[in-house]
Amino acid sequence: MASIISNEPEREHRDEEESGANEDEDTGAQVAPIVRLEEVAVTTGEEDEDTLLDLKSKMYRFDKDGSQWKERGAGTVKFLKHRESGKIRLVMRQSKTLKICANHLVTSGMSVQEHAGNDKSCVWHARDFSDGELKDELFCIRFASVENCKAFMQKFKEVAESEEEKEESKDASDAAGLLEKLTVEEKETKEKAVEKTEEKEENKKSEAVEEKKTE
Repeated sequence: MASIISNEPEREHRDEEESGANEDEDTGAQVAPIVRLEEVAVTTGEEDEDTLLDLKSKMYRFDKDGSQWKERGAGTVKFLKHRESGKIRLVMRQSKTLKICANHLVTSGMSVQEHAGNDKSCVWHARDFSDGELKDELFCIRFASVENCKAFMQKFKEVAESEEEKEESKDASDAAGLLEKLTVEEKETKEKAVEKTEEKEENKKSEAVEEKKTE
């Protein structure tokens, strides 16, 4: 008898749940979401740049204080060229969080070389801005294949060499402009000297005519 009494509330509760479930099924009502999420446009800062190369990789930076390599993250490394300025930078973001692991311009004089003992890795120095301030960093990047590592190094060298050629061309252009300016100034100086000489001769003639008149 005691067991029958103790089970009775359970059965009543079960009957209520079944009844409630049937009522919910019969209504056919559609519940609208309480909060509507709107799509938000995400900007990466790469909208005005063209991708020259992108490869999956893992990046490290050398910790000077600890004298050891520390992982920056795994993701995609890119060479991006700005459509207006033509400047090319290296950017790497972590795959999931998109956190920046490296962000620096590739300039003339920069070099990249294979990491000792590993033909899938390479190292280089750069003035990096990934942490919000310019810092001298020594980076190491590792790829899944030798081919990807070679492709990265080749593109890196091509960009650095092209920047060096641009600087040489600019220096030559600046030098030519300076020489042209000096030539123009020299020409103007000579013309002014001739004008002054002619002006003096005219003054002498005028003085001579005046003297004759007074005589």
